[in-house]
Amino acid sequence: MRNAMRAIAFFAVVSVATFITSQSQAQDAAAGEKVFAKCKACHVVDEDKNKIGPSLSGVIGRTAGTHPGFKYSKPMTEAGKSGVKWDDATLTAYLRDPKAMVKGTKMAFPGLKKDEDLANVIAYLKQFSK
Repeated sequence: MRNAMRAIAFFAVVSVATFITSQSQAQDAAAGEKVFAKCKACHVVDEDKNKIGPSLSGVIGRTAGTHPGFKYSKPMTEAGKSGVKWDDATLTAYLRDPKAMVKGTKMAFPGLKKDEDLANVIAYLKQFSK
């Protein structure tokens, strides 16, 4: 019984340590800056300036389809009207497959497939959303 309890305790400690390590690796803003290089042709994050796509400065917490001065597709403005706000979950879903989340979006980007890239680019965006 005592060995079983030790094994359970050991497993719990290893599980928590693994989770903490994976979370810290999964939210690396410096790595996210490198991932964001794929986005720079259309977006800026360090200033409030629209390009081909809207500025992503302050995107965390913003309602979809609402950045001033940018002409969004009707499906994106409808997404915002239906309550879509950009947070970790919605950005993850959108950046993984933009056309699946918002059918008819103007964004031609095919999406990020790696979970770590998604988490890292969101960590990078958060630096410009305070």
